[in-house]
Amino acid sequence: MTISIWRFSHLILALISSIFIVLASVTGMILAFEPISNQLQPYGFDTDITVSKTIKNLTNRYDEIITIETDENDFIIASVITKEGESDTFYINPNTGEKVGALIEKDPIFSFATNLHRSLFLKSTGRFIVGFVSFLLILMALSGVVLIIKRQGGLHRYFSKVVNENVQQYYHVILGRWLLIPILIIALTGVYLSLEKFSLLPETKIHHNYSNNFSSEIAHTSTSDFEIFNTLKISEIKRLEFPFSDDIEDYFFVTLKDKELLINQYTGAIVSEQEYPLVKIMSQLSLFLHTGQGSVLWSAVLFFVCLALLFFIYSGFAMTLKRTKKRGIAKNKFSKDVSEIIILVGSETGSTINFANLFFDALIAQGKKAYIAEMNKYSIFKNAKQVVVFTSTYGEGDAPINAKKFKHLVKGIKQTQIINYTVVGFGSMLYPEYCKYAEDVDALLYANDNFKQSLELFKINNQSFSAFKSWVDNWSVVNDLKLDIKQPVVNPKSKNTSEFKVVSTSILNVDQTFVLRLKPIKNVKFQSGDLIAFRPDINEAARQYSVAKIGDEVVLSIKKHDNGLCSTFLSALKVGDAVTATVEHNKDFHFPKTSKPVILIANGAGIAPFLGMISNNLSQNKLHLFLGLRTKASFNLYKRIINEAMQNDKLTSCNIAYSKENSNRVYVQHLIDEQSLLFSNHLKNKGIIMICGSLTMQKEVLEVLNSITMSELNLSLNTFETMGLIKSDCY
Repeated sequence: MTISIWRFSHLILALISSIFIVLASVTGMILAFEPISNQLQPYGFDTDITVSKTIKNLTNRYDEIITIETDENDFIIASVITKEGESDTFYINPNTGEKVGALIEKDPIFSFATNLHRSLFLKSTGRFIVGFVSFLLILMALSGVVLIIKRQGGLHRYFSKVVNENVQQYYHVILGRWLLIPILIIALTGVYLSLEKFSLLPETKIHHNYSNNFSSEIAHTSTSDFEIFNTLKISEIKRLEFPFSDDIEDYFFVTLKDKELLINQYTGAIVSEQEYPLVKIMSQLSLFLHTGQGSVLWSAVLFFVCLALLFFIYSGFAMTLKRTKKRGIAKNKFSKDVSEIIILVGSETGSTINFANLFFDALIAQGKKAYIAEMNKYSIFKNAKQVVVFTSTYGEGDAPINAKKFKHLVKGIKQTQIINYTVVGFGSMLYPEYCKYAEDVDALLYANDNFKQSLELFKINNQSFSAFKSWVDNWSVVNDLKLDIKQPVVNPKSKNTSEFKVVSTSILNVDQTFVLRLKPIKNVKFQSGDLIAFRPDINEAARQYSVAKIGDEVVLSIKKHDNGLCSTFLSALKVGDAVTATVEHNKDFHFPKTSKPVILIANGAGIAPFLGMISNNLSQNKLHLFLGLRTKASFNLYKRIINEAMQNDKLTSCNIAYSKENSNRVYVQHLIDEQSLLFSNHLKNKGIIMICGSLTMQKEVLEVLNSITMSELNLSLNTFETMGLIKSDCY
């Protein structure tokens, strides 16, 4: 399958460098512990003390001071001649001058990891490889950013909500965008340090210029009275070298973070001051940022980034393997020139192709002459009576990679007959350009004299199979066909599968709906809004239901369908029966933990998760329920729970629309329109709106809400969707 140049580049870079990135990440994780373990040593003291005070403390204890320096851990090291005439170097307490410990020796595991991390034990060749891989990591990070921007629908939506299509992809994007800066820092500093190693950076040596003409009589000032030493704190000193002799030409040599100083040993005057060039300062900064020496917090960040890089390698290849395993476009039995039904597919990742193949296989099973191809292969279809377009949208309303030529081809190729057409768009309502390209294709064909619309544009949110099945049923009616399309069987994850005992089950009400209460036999973690999947027939796909959690029980509201395998099975359960089910966490549809007000909108059995959320509203958030039912008798299933919630102030208001109670049909969207001020103020104050129920209801509700926000707030509903204030779980 064709993929975009950015995704292809991202993949190739990962393939080239993956082994080395794994090695660098593993060794980087080990090395991240070195600064942390060093910082745990008891050698850290208050370093706000002045250089003068530190020198005085050392002078009182030792015969001669050779050097004082601050190591990468901000520990103070002194090299001295002791009273016994022995030379020694050790950590000191600058406040007293006393020795507090011997210098830290590098642990063998850190030495091994350092050599492997820097050069792969290949010396200069290894150094070059590591530097080159660091450069590739920069390119990977940048190409990844482009992919995220395109996926999210623009730079302005870079940090907007990510659609959770699968675990690997979701966290690949989430971690990628939050860790972009640390990853670039690691990669850039790795390249910089490699360039420094190969002497490819400008010269950084500095030269001190000073006069050799000294007065024969110079007043001697005590070192403790030197202004510079009384001004500088010991923490500001990287290294202080004491004069080798009493000759006036010998100086105190002071190395600071940004410059070097030569100081007259008799007067304390600064003889020469040379600032480091930018290249030198950048080298010091790069070393710190790349190693984390001296900072526990940054070392922890580096450890986490290395761990994330390992995850990126795993998840990236897992996604690639998953895409390659996805079924490509089905093999055609008939040529395009003899086929009556033409199916054209536009897909970036292959998900849309799966739906198109299901439709194609169903047509072939009915004995229809059908032909399926990518949208870029549009041409003259001599015998076509129907064209069905399945397409996703990429980025900011763009065409998928295998549909980029479609508009140009349609405008340039004239069909020889009038062809009926319909367009099915796939996307996610979390994105601002939801099914935008499908809309463009529909408008393009609508304006073309060779095409006649047989069904309005149909949009499918989050690859909903039930929505797809609904469209297939509508298409079948219009075309006088009976297509048999079954949802692909997906084996449930055994670790999430548990046994449940039936606690109670109600009789069917006038809407053929019933409430089922289940209790897990073993402890199962779940929340209201999560999903539970049943699979009564191993050869059929599992059926999901939104759950309410009341106490430790699963409460379900289920509509029994005449030919519904799962709903019929569940309606026949008796108290005490055991049933196997799989709980799937649906964290994007959980009740908010904040104290913000919430409006719940549901119709039919979609009220189920809201029953649990209402019952568990212990903090008594302002909670409004808007419910659409057919008749007042339909309400009896939920009446007790809702009335108790109203009495206990767990529910602020309950608004019910009955669509079949009388001739004047009222739907839930009508109630919303009547209380437009409540909804506009609610969204203005960043309140949450949660919607559960049928896709048809969801569409009508969103249209009304958009009308309210445009008229009352002068903002599109998408503004609030982007902020995560609209949560939906519809089917």
